[in-house]
Amino acid sequence: MFRILKKNIQVGNATASFEPHHSSASQGFLGAPEIEAAKCTGCGLCVKSCPTDALQVCDDQTKDERKLFLSYGDCIFCSLCEPICPHDAVSFLGKFELASESKEKLTLSFPFCLSECKKDPAFTSQASLPVKTLPTGSQSFSQGNFAPLLSMDEIGSRLKDKVKTLFGRSLHIREVDAGSCNGCELEITNLSNPIYDVERFGIHFVASPRHADMLLVTGPVTRQMELALVKTYAAVAAPKLVLACGSCAIGGGVFNGSYAVVGGVDRSIPVDVYLPGCPPRPEAILYGIFLALGTVASKK
Repeated sequence: MFRILKKNIQVGNATASFEPHHSSASQGFLGAPEIEAAKCTGCGLCVKSCPTDALQVCDDQTKDERKLFLSYGDCIFCSLCEPICPHDAVSFLGKFELASESKEKLTLSFPFCLSECKKDPAFTSQASLPVKTLPTGSQSFSQGNFAPLLSMDEIGSRLKDKVKTLFGRSLHIREVDAGSCNGCELEITNLSNPIYDVERFGIHFVASPRHADMLLVTGPVTRQMELALVKTYAAVAAPKLVLACGSCAIGGGVFNGSYAVVGGVDRSIPVDVYLPGCPPRPEAILYGIFLALGTVASKK
């Protein structure tokens, strides 16, 4: 016991402290892809490299128009699109605050003149690219769908105020693994370690949905887990909040199309917030929780 106390005194406080507006991703964390519109020519090479069809192009010959779509909901942050781009238009700079209240807002679109795209030697016709149904009402890149980066302390303090206002002193979360690879679970577990320590913000993970205010669902919904997920959702007291955590929970991820998978979480239960990532980092999960809390007032 004394050895443990001595070691704790020597180590000191391990909880991360972030300066406002100076938070950054951990070393080696790629984050979400970012496309520099000024450099991109719409050639389509990145679309061919994407394993989950998160990148798509749509050509309109009559209007001489090509649109490049980037869906963060389908992206697994593999970075295969970065080295294949001949114009260095794709970069990974650790972007992680991507949570959104709708799938449509997770999709960025980049318009191009089709005749100009064809002048690029790397141009790839749409006929030779993967075909996938694109979400309607995709948001333009210039509209800025995502909030500016916030430090963890800023997110945490705002979240603590929201939790106190809406739920009293704490927010109880029931985590549900609907069939994931456990990558998201590792990041969720990290929220409770001494580095992130989410309990200081009034967030507690509980063992029963009857004690929960929110469901944090990971993984694609497998056919064996769908009934359990529906029953868990039914056991949560209103107002019910659901956060789909990770690319698999949004649309099935790399498991989409499997005979054993139903699809994303919203195929089985209503979802309030979609949180991209494969897996999302702890700060991103915390940001998603805060975004979900913004929907409680209207539900009440």
